[in-house]
Amino acid sequence: MGIAEANIAGNVHGGRIMYLCDEVAGIAAIRHSGRRVVTAGVDRMIFLHPVLVGDLVTVRATVNAAWRTSMEVGVRVEREHVRTGEVEHTSTAYLTMVALDDEGRPVEVTPIEPESEEEHRREREAELRRRNRLAEREQIGGRGARA
Repeated sequence: MGIAEANIAGNVHGGRIMYLCDEVAGIAAIRHSGRRVVTAGVDRMIFLHPVLVGDLVTVRATVNAAWRTSMEVGVRVEREHVRTGEVEHTSTAYLTMVALDDEGRPVEVTPIEPESEEEHRREREAELRRRNRLAEREQIGGRGARA
């Protein structure tokens, strides 16, 4: 990461990390659905450790669950101190992506077929986050919170 992505203390802006998460989540969702996608929401963005100028950043995304037209994508961000090789998990995010047809309307996606225990765990946790989102939406009344 370079100086242009950081504040005066040398910490990479959280918004820059969020941007990278959104980009990589989109790629994972496109690979799964074979469609163009949009970000419907960010369920959670957790910053565990700072990313510093000079760190090598790796961002990995996995589609945790797929429903009718939406998918939850989990994203893991790691930083590597290039001189020492030390790798540290810095951030985790969960984004909801929606697949679109050529006219920009939501389109059905292929369900996830979990095989490993890790994939089953990710799907269970994604289902829990989805139930919480839907329950919150219902309590607020409407499609989502209004600013």
